[in-house]
Amino acid sequence: MKAAPVEDAWIGDAVLALYARLKILREDGRVDGEKCKRLTSNQFLGTLGEPTKVEANIGRIYALEGLEAAFGWIDGHLLPMFERQEENRKKRLARSAIPRRRG
Repeated sequence: MKAAPVEDAWIGDAVLALYARLKILREDGRVDGEKCKRLTSNQFLGTLGEPTKVEANIGRIYALEGLEAAFGWIDGHLLPMFERQEENRKKRLARSAIPRRRG
C-alpha cells in the first residue's frame, strides 16, 4: 500500500528529528534543543522547497531504502544549507557582540 504524502511527511519529520538529534549529540556532545529546532523547522526546510514536500521526500526514501539512505539524503541535500546558515548565524552573533564606540 502506498502512503499518502501527509503520511510520508509525518514519517520524514520523525526521521529528520532523529537525524538532527543524533548529529548534535555526536558532534556537539550535548543536547541543544535550539539547534535541533533550527535544523528541523519549516522555516529552514522552506529554503529548500515546500516543507511538507521535503519531509515527504525523506519519508519516502526511508520507506523504500531505509534509515541509512534517508540520512544520506539529508547529509547531501539539507546539511550543506544548514551549515551555511549556522556559519552566517555565528557571524551575525559575533558582530552583535562587538561593543560599538560612541563618537
